Amino acid sequence: MAHLNRTHARRAARARAATGFAAAPEPRGIGRFARGRQLLSGNFLFAGVLTTSPGGSVWDAEGDPALIDPDLHGFGWLDDLAAVGDARARHAARDWIAQWIETCEDGSGPGWTPELAGQRLIRWISHEGFVLRAAPEDFRATYLRSLGQQTRFLSKRWSAAPAGLPRMEALCGLTYASLMLTGVRALPPLAALAKACRTDVGMDGSLTTRNPEELLTVLTLLQWAIRALTVTDTDIPSDLTDCAARAAATLRSLRHSDGGLARFHGGGRGLDGALDTALSQAGPAAPLSPEPRMGYARLSAGRTSVIADAGPPPQGAASRNGHASTLAFELTSGRRAVIVNCGSGVTFGPDWRRAGRATPSHSTLSLAGYSSSRLGPPDPAPPHRAALVDPPERVQAVLSRQPDSLRAEMSHDGFRSTHGLTHARILEMTLDGRGLIGEDLLTTLSDADKARFDRAQQAEDLPIAIRFHLHPDVDAHVDMGGAAVSLTLKSGEIWVFRHDGHAELSLKPSVYLETGRLKPRPAQQVVLSDAAMSYATRIRWSLTKAQDTPDVIRDLGPLRSEDDDHEDAP
Repeated sequence: MAHLNRTHARRAARARAATGFAAAPEPRGIGRFARGRQLLSGNFLFAGVLTTSPGGSVWDAEGDPALIDPDLHGFGWLDDLAAVGDARARHAARDWIAQWIETCEDGSGPGWTPELAGQRLIRWISHEGFVLRAAPEDFRATYLRSLGQQTRFLSKRWSAAPAGLPRMEALCGLTYASLMLTGVRALPPLAALAKACRTDVGMDGSLTTRNPEELLTVLTLLQWAIRALTVTDTDIPSDLTDCAARAAATLRSLRHSDGGLARFHGGGRGLDGALDTALSQAGPAAPLSPEPRMGYARLSAGRTSVIADAGPPPQGAASRNGHASTLAFELTSGRRAVIVNCGSGVTFGPDWRRAGRATPSHSTLSLAGYSSSRLGPPDPAPPHRAALVDPPERVQAVLSRQPDSLRAEMSHDGFRSTHGLTHARILEMTLDGRGLIGEDLLTTLSDADKARFDRAQQAEDLPIAIRFHLHPDVDAHVDMGGAAVSLTLKSGEIWVFRHDGHAELSLKPSVYLETGRLKPRPAQQVVLSDAAMSYATRIRWSLTKAQDTPDVIRDLGPLRSEDDDHEDAP
């Protein structure tokens, strides 16, 4: 595959250069001003590794190539320089682009994959006004020649991109380039893009990876392509607009009350403003569906949102970034995250990556150290990703509205093959959003399950741990003589966690894994500990606002933590 990519890249070097732009491109990417300033000062933070090189180049960045190459060669950092937008940022962008062209135009380097070429083309074209403003004529000619080469390469290699997000990146990049560039011999692959919209995005707006942040990227790519079709007066296939509408509807259901995405299956909250921008361009919002979308159940009332993983985990190749998070949930109150999952540890090395995918890193129940899905052996090729194996065979979820609450009833049988036990979880939110009542049940469902449970219990103790990971900004203290935990948010809200007394309550250390940081953030977790001693073990708990906490709080404090090291790196 890599050999074919290099061969086609070298052949594409003979392609006709682009002569200009069919219309004035608009910058579509959303960059981070602070990170742009960080890059200009010579602090290059990629995949959790900080390289300090004052006056140096972004290509000096160090780290695991399998992790940093997509960030570097996809040119996401160009969005950050454009966010700064001054002459210094412009000159740095030109220098670093010229270095890439000089090094890679002969097919060298890891950037010649269809998906990275698609990302790169969109950014180079959309930031044309920033990069080429008052540029020397020789740089402009080199820039347009490289755009022609990359477009030619992508026209020959887009079909090699894997299904899902990589294919969308390749097809949308080629569509954007073929429409927005003049002088190139490439037709927009509208039939292929329309087919990908039908096959790679489900009718409920879902991706097989079940990664919410990837779905946001797909919607953004489609909107870029649709915009290019619009400004060039090209007919827009209905499959594109239908797919964008489905994706937008699903993303709205995966959006917490603070405006961020739920963090599941390797996805993060998304760049600040990216979700708002995509949804605003998607048009008026339809009423949220009461049914789960992309396998996630949503409860929302007052200023509180709960999103739970209530679907089967991704399968096969789509699960290489998947997590064993079945029945885990997140809770957000107003602008403040309260209950979270630890997140993806991919940028902190293989050990953190593996730990972040395991069930104990999620706000749900784990049994005897087992995850609800197991992690298979890593792939032999970099980046050595491991698929999920032995997932639950049956995951069920029913959402309903009760006279005084919203209810989600969920279950999975991920512990059935090993211990004969099925995990059932009920989450019930009051209609004012001030309280969440939960029940976790481990039970056998058949005589065969009972026999398997008896054998497992004879072989070892079966400890149960129900974890509730807290956002790092939550200040937690054991209260009421050890019977409760008080959670104080930055907004001033106070939530109180209680349980029925059948389990042992404790407050333990945890971590919050966030892409773009130097290290994991320390956090805490509430843990209910018990043991499976019979064919049914039931634990009830609640999380409610303190009585003296008002329904509405004027929360004007910053969302960004003072130790936000991904922007304040020296």
